[in-house]
Amino acid sequence: MSTRSAPEPPPASRPGRALTPWRASLLVAERELTSQLRSKAFLISLGVIVTVVLGGILLMSAAGSSEAEDSRVAVVGLSEPQLESLDDLPLSAEPADTRSQALDQLDGGSVEAVITSRGESPTGLHVIGRDSVPIGIVTMLSEQPTTETLRDSEDQGAMRFLIPFGFGLVFIMLAIGSGTIIQQNTIQEKQSRVVEILLSAISARSLLVGKVLGNTAMAIGQAAVIAGATALGLTLTGQTDLLGVLSAPMLWFVLFFLPGFVLVAAMYAAGASLVSRQEDSGPVMLPTMMVVMLPYFLVLFFSQNELVMRVASYVPFTAPVAMPVRLYFDEVAWFEPVAAMVGLIACAGLVMMLAARIYSRSLLRTGQRVPLRSALASDPL
Repeated sequence: MSTRSAPEPPPASRPGRALTPWRASLLVAERELTSQLRSKAFLISLGVIVTVVLGGILLMSAAGSSEAEDSRVAVVGLSEPQLESLDDLPLSAEPADTRSQALDQLDGGSVEAVITSRGESPTGLHVIGRDSVPIGIVTMLSEQPTTETLRDSEDQGAMRFLIPFGFGLVFIMLAIGSGTIIQQNTIQEKQSRVVEILLSAISARSLLVGKVLGNTAMAIGQAAVIAGATALGLTLTGQTDLLGVLSAPMLWFVLFFLPGFVLVAAMYAAGASLVSRQEDSGPVMLPTMMVVMLPYFLVLFFSQNELVMRVASYVPFTAPVAMPVRLYFDEVAWFEPVAAMVGLIACAGLVMMLAARIYSRSLLRTGQRVPLRSALASDPL
């Protein structure tokens, strides 16, 4: 996101209407939303994200389709029942008039094997390879026991990586992107003294709440757009079964993201209020960056560790990613998402109260970085 000039103060309330704290917060939230929607950098970055999501799904589908291409074989001398037995296999059967013609196709490389009939074979079929026995085709034709899995997914290993990676990546991108905007705006307002004008009209707490509300709404909107792009990509590639399985976890992800982002946004605003220059924000914002990145790396590296994922789904900082991942793999009881959500909302509320205390005691203090202990102990603005 490009650095923008300091935004204008919120407009005054209409004549005869008192500017209550809640109305002041809504005006600030509206200002945050409109300023971002008018930003070309924001619109371009959102377009890039949607393009990457759609392109990634289409490319993965194309790669999967090419890998699943049927094996080409020539068939000769097979009875009608034997030909019908090949219909359900991933084979592209090309009938040949004579055995010699089938062998010529095999020698020329146009087919991978020749399938013919032989009475002494256990299956009644005989497979001819060119340079070596085509083990894959032989395995298809062999008599094997029936099988089943506990889950419907045919590629649990890949999903154990892709689902945590996807949820974690969306969380980290949106949290850092929107959080950085809050950080930049707060520091700019202190540098340009715009904050003094703002605080002459509204309270510091209303300003904080408005910033968090506006950027949370924007982040949720981006999450919804990404979810829509994912649904569109899966529909276009015919992966409606996967879309059906993903729908509930994606909805839970958006629901968990809401208080999760409020928690992160409050930390970004409180940290930014302690400094007056962008150059000084690095050490102050480091703890918040760690909180944002923790869920991503935790679910990525421990997605197959049941104990770690269960604990992470209840820890407020990691629950927005860990719980939707567990929901996708159907590893939770019905009450667990509700319990985790209650804990996350309670933690977000406490962090918001603490952030409001820091924010209201640091905004007008320019120059040197404000120590955290000093911000907590000083009088509010």
